[in-house]
Amino acid sequence: MATHKLDNYLRTYRKRAGFSQDEVAYLLGTRDGTKTSRHERLKRTPSLETALAYEAIFGVPVRELFAGVSARAERVARRRACLLRNRLNATGRRSDQLLRLLGEVAPGEESNLAA
Repeated sequence: MATHKLDNYLRTYRKRAGFSQDEVAYLLGTRDGTKTSRHERLKRTPSLETALAYEAIFGVPVRELFAGVSARAERVARRRACLLRNRLNATGRRSDQLLRLLGEVAPGEESNLAA
């Protein structure tokens, strides 16, 4: 059975580490915990630099801190890779290297690759 992933686990890791939102905000270089709160509730998406700072603070990969967001982005990228692979096959633009790369991003449906 598939488990539902939260969009992010910032609050979980912050609490586990014993930090307040204000303390994490200080580590991030912001005034107070308002941004931290917004990031935890996903009311605001952190910049890449901030996400990497969270990774450094908690010692947890960004992919794990933002597990739900990561899983959703991966599903969308895989779906779009399948669509692009099908489009390239339909138009006859078949770069073997590109199709191989798309196959790595979106494995399966190899029958669609038959010329």
